[in-house]
Amino acid sequence: MSESAYLIFCDESDASGKFYSNFYGGVLVGASQYDRITARLNAEKLRLNLFGEVKWSKVSAPYLEKYQKLIHAFFHEVHAGHIRVRIMFRQNAHVPVGLSQDQIEGAYFRLYYQFIKHAFGLSHHPPDGHPVTLKIYFDEFPDTREAATQFKGYILGLKDYPRIRHAGFTIAPEDIAEIRSHDHVLAQCLDIVLGAMAFRLNDKHREVPKGEKKRGKKTVAKEALYKTILAEIRQIKPYFNIGISTGMSPEERWSAPYRHWCFKPAEVEYREEMTKSKKRGGPTQPT
Repeated sequence: MSESAYLIFCDESDASGKFYSNFYGGVLVGASQYDRITARLNAEKLRLNLFGEVKWSKVSAPYLEKYQKLIHAFFHEVHAGHIRVRIMFRQNAHVPVGLSQDQIEGAYFRLYYQFIKHAFGLSHHPPDGHPVTLKIYFDEFPDTREAATQFKGYILGLKDYPRIRHAGFTIAPEDIAEIRSHDHVLAQCLDIVLGAMAFRLNDKHREVPKGEKKRGKKTVAKEALYKTILAEIRQIKPYFNIGISTGMSPEERWSAPYRHWCFKPAEVEYREEMTKSKKRGGPTQPT
């Protein structure tokens, strides 16, 4: 994938989970591939009679097979190297220490900044002497306009970060924007993948409705879709483990089709009692 411009679509999920929190996701696509891939995925949605916005929260038993087919089409582009997916999250057992009140209150945007700066390996993009435009699209922010505007300013500042600038990337103010995922099928597919990871890592597949003895049909369907996604990822990384960072060389941080990053703050206090093994006697890291 060598382009004069790249687009990144971003999303977030589960700010606070049982075992893992602060989920962020992104899809990177070359500008020359964007229209073709968007047309293909929208055509697949139409073929499957998925006329509205697809998203993780809408997954149900009647729609399971349709969602699985759409995800297969999405990952076909991932396998081909036309799009790249990155997922970041934080394990609750690693409790950050020494944070100021401002840092705690601004965690949402601070973590988002780290995700954009590092998850795609922008610093490892091989420069060819030509500038490369980077366009970054975020799902609508839940925070105040003031906080969102300040965050966009920090993202714009990445163009001056020496390693990213050396890699050839340029960012213009108009290329940092908020979007409605309803209008962008790549953002919708990302929502499904990101939601599946938050679902499985936080053991939501085990949940049984109050007063019931069995899991609900929607939960069973979501677990089945998660397994479909996992099988697609393991075609890329056969021994992939969703709960840990994907091992790879510095160069692969840019080139890898799919990557997980379990973010760990510089200073943490490890609390074993917050791990899955202590909570329910199971493995600490899900597979």
